[in-house]
Amino acid sequence: MKTVIQHFIILLLFSHSLPTQAVDTGELIMARSIQPFPETMSTLQEAIKHQGYTLSRVQRVDIGLTARGFKTDKYRVVFFGKTNEIHRLSKNYPELIPYIPLKIAIFAEADETLLTTSNPMVLADLFPDPALKATFTRWHQDIKKIINSVQITE
Repeated sequence: MKTVIQHFIILLLFSHSLPTQAVDTGELIMARSIQPFPETMSTLQEAIKHQGYTLSRVQRVDIGLTARGFKTDKYRVVFFGKTNEIHRLSKNYPELIPYIPLKIAIFAEADETLLTTSNPMVLADLFPDPALKATFTRWHQDIKKIINSVQITE
């Protein structure tokens, strides 16, 4: 856990200088958009659909944060996946259920918007099945394309 937090802090500090590429730390994939939150959220949802995924839901996270004293109304988790793939993986690999559907956290920071997600390639270490590695690799590539396309629209 400490390593994930350290990577997240490094990304926050250095992502200002990386406006056009998603940063992949090995455990996290993160990017900063100069677009305001509503535009980035809309672009993210379109990028997910364009990559062939279906939006499952958008969950507000800010309610719990405001209850703890944080002042934000722009913090969401976007869940997405391919319905047939989720059903197949859930049936054949029930141990994957906690990791699907895929998700990207999106939140406002001043006039910019941050996107972050877990790197699906980390799952290859937990589930060494070669058939799954191909799926994790595709997810990794797709997520990077999604996040990069959000930034390229700026």
